[in-house]
Amino acid sequence: MFSFLNILWLFRESKYFLFWLYLWQLKEYHIPRFIDHFSTHQGKKLIYNPLFFIKIGLILLLTANSSSYFLCAAVLFFCYIFESAIFIKNIAQRSIKKPVLTSKTILLIIICFTVLFFAFLNSIFMQGRQTSLAFLLIFDIFTPLIVSFIVLVIQPIFVFARRNILKRAKQKVAGMKNLTIIGITGSYGKTSTKEFLSAILSEKFNVLATEEHKNSEMGIAQTILHDLHPEHQVFIVEMGAYRKGGIKLLCDMAPPKIGIVTGVNEQHLALFGSLENLLSAEGGKELAEALPQDGTLILNGDNKHCLNLYKKSSFLNKKIYTENKGILNSDIWTEEKEVLRDHISFMAINKNREMAHFNVSVLGGQNIQNLLASILAAREMGMDFEEISKAGRNIKQEQAGMVLKQGKHGIAIIDSSYSANPDGVYADIDYLGIFPNKKAIIMPCLIELGDRSAEIHQKIGRKIGRMCDLAIITTKDRFSDIEKGFNETKKAKAKCLLCDKPGEIAMAVSLFCKSGDAVLLEGRIPPKLHELL
Repeated sequence: MFSFLNILWLFRESKYFLFWLYLWQLKEYHIPRFIDHFSTHQGKKLIYNPLFFIKIGLILLLTANSSSYFLCAAVLFFCYIFESAIFIKNIAQRSIKKPVLTSKTILLIIICFTVLFFAFLNSIFMQGRQTSLAFLLIFDIFTPLIVSFIVLVIQPIFVFARRNILKRAKQKVAGMKNLTIIGITGSYGKTSTKEFLSAILSEKFNVLATEEHKNSEMGIAQTILHDLHPEHQVFIVEMGAYRKGGIKLLCDMAPPKIGIVTGVNEQHLALFGSLENLLSAEGGKELAEALPQDGTLILNGDNKHCLNLYKKSSFLNKKIYTENKGILNSDIWTEEKEVLRDHISFMAINKNREMAHFNVSVLGGQNIQNLLASILAAREMGMDFEEISKAGRNIKQEQAGMVLKQGKHGIAIIDSSYSANPDGVYADIDYLGIFPNKKAIIMPCLIELGDRSAEIHQKIGRKIGRMCDLAIITTKDRFSDIEKGFNETKKAKAKCLLCDKPGEIAMAVSLFCKSGDAVLLEGRIPPKLHELL
């Protein structure tokens, strides 16, 4: 049995080595983000679970009683059978969590599995089965620390390589004298604004924009080195950061001529450590300071933090956009706004009384702000209103990060499931209100909100309570806060449920909703749920 136990242990460890590497990669090898994960309910379950305490008990029993070997081996055998069965099930369902293969993860996998192989050999040839069993248990329990140690030990190698890549990217950009760089930052709206602006400017210029959500220094540097060519006239860079100085670093590599701050909220506050640090980076201060004297700073006047930056900044050419006229003499605003099921429509007007009608196939009124930012930037690049309006017709739903799909049984599925932040959640729920019949929302609790998390989740709960007939929350962390806010404003017979099992969620939706009803998928939800709905 002991040999079979060793094989089961190796099988189990292989799964968890891959998982912990996946988690490090998901958190972008950023230590505060990795640590913050363990403040969530899902993170706590990784460590504090029944199997963990059973294994701790087995070690204590082995240490205290030398005759307990067979009992401990039998219990551990069944633990590993259980974990292996879950692993096989995950493989069959294609839901196993493993890192995306890159040069870094390949090296980490090789090192980790080399360590694991030698640990396996050591357990086989170790003298004394009781000692060997204790070794297996200790290695098992400390797997997260072992993988993390390996990641952190080789990190200096990649820091050196990273610096070299950033240096090469900076040198390449410096050699492109006719390139105009537009930097976009903020807590929300960055990606949509980047996509809108790219679609508009591409009608007149040769444009490159950073891909998808690649807004970190390495993602931007790789884009510069692999995709930026001499024929490009405009480079649109989405800039994200998790620490003070992060945007400054990006601006040093890719100096912007035009800077856009789309909006600021408490997203990632826990990682920045303070609102002051957040406002310096994603809040736009560092981007504003990096602009040249003949550059342009574009700010969202409907956001209090952007408005404050506008008031305090001494930058000469600063512009502000608002949905309505009258806020600090706005440079551009809208009239005749209409938010419909499959598009938005509005009249954009600037200070010079230039105007044009925009009809864009994106979902949700929040995209009006992102379009206004894009219009201002396109005007700075020399395009007139009619050119911009015409180009706006080429923008697709997917570029706004929210897509309307036809689900099973005739239910409308509003897919906004890549990521979520407070303002995005509020806006998406507002869009859900367009649908006349029953409305449901499925979402996890938000993360990295710092000490304002409870307050924000209660506000989300109140918003859901006013609008939705059914709310299904997929994570436990702040469910009680959402439920509290929900109960304060809930509609008659409305329900707020906690459920993380895709099958049960799909069943609840199918029982509650019928043809013509709408379901909003907000934030990261289980991939299996997409298939079921």
